Amino acid sequence: MELNPLFLLIEDNLIDQLVTKQLLKKILSIEQVTIANNGKEGIQWLNNNNIRNKQPLIILLDIQMPIMNGFEFLKEFHKLNKKTKKRVQIYVLSSTLDSDEIRQIEENKYVTDFLNKPFPIEELKNKLLLYEKLL
Repeated sequence: MELNPLFLLIEDNLIDQLVTKQLLKKILSIEQVTIANNGKEGIQWLNNNNIRNKQPLIILLDIQMPIMNGFEFLKEFHKLNKKTKKRVQIYVLSSTLDSDEIRQIEENKYVTDFLNKPFPIEELKNKLLLYEKLL
């Protein structure tokens, strides 16, 4: 990708972390994926890196996690400065079938899209290419 976005995977499951990271590397040629084990670590990473990183950021966000889940992360994300939020796309990765959770995800203004697990790498690739064309 020409934009060379940063990737932040917020996921507590070690197997999902490994599989997602390998798929991003193999299919999208993404060399570096930062991993946060829960929403709290994700917010901390954003707070620590938002000044020096001006490039686009793709967040892959799990919903069910200990310490701070995906919905709590989205509430904290809302509090971040506009400059940080403007360069971020959030893709929720979840295997939920709960209609209330799906509705919450779809109605959240910060969520770019909802992707079902297992991780649909080709679907994400197509969405990112479309986004790149819009810029």
